[in-house]
Amino acid sequence: MSNQKRTYRMKQRAEAQEATRLRITESAVELHSQFGPSQTTMAAVAEHAGVRRSTLYRHFADEEALFEACSAHWYAQHPPPQIGRWAEVADPAARFVVALTELYAWYGGASPMLNLLIRDQTLVPSVGRRFRGFHELVAAAREILMAGRRLRGAKRVQTAALIDLSLRFETWRTLCRDGELGDAEAIDLLAGLVSGVRSTVEARTP
Repeated sequence: MSNQKRTYRMKQRAEAQEATRLRITESAVELHSQFGPSQTTMAAVAEHAGVRRSTLYRHFADEEALFEACSAHWYAQHPPPQIGRWAEVADPAARFVVALTELYAWYGGASPMLNLLIRDQTLVPSVGRRFRGFHELVAAAREILMAGRRLRGAKRVQTAALIDLSLRFETWRTLCRDGELGDAEAIDLLAGLVSGVRSTVEARTP
């Protein structure tokens, strides 16, 4: 066999292996979005992908490796907002609206998977480890939305608590899914609560 033919066959084999790996990853993403990681077995992923379990384990040694690939693939398809851009909005009230508008739009598209990941983060260790990045994003967003408010004491504590609540996926789900509010309605409601902290605290001050 010539070197050219050998190189061509090796390329074909590598492409086939990559296609198989992608099919397995996409199958895991689909099952995770339907049932959640805690309810998805390696056997189920292999069956859904149309491969043998031995083939699956050649590509992914364990559930942790599979979930890592699944997570990276899903985030590539559902990238979260670039929260660093929010800091460019000087006015804190306007920044809050911009941030929640982008974040809630992302929650709307990502909600099927986020619902199940939040449920499973304490049930599946690999989910908890990989999902830590989501919580770090929310924590960083809170710091960005608190910047420039020049608050102290009770005002700062209460405002930070309301902003933290506003950023949570569960809050969006309660207001916009369960409560049937539009994103803009929910954001307007929360913005009013945050802006009302100052006047409420001052009214209580003797």
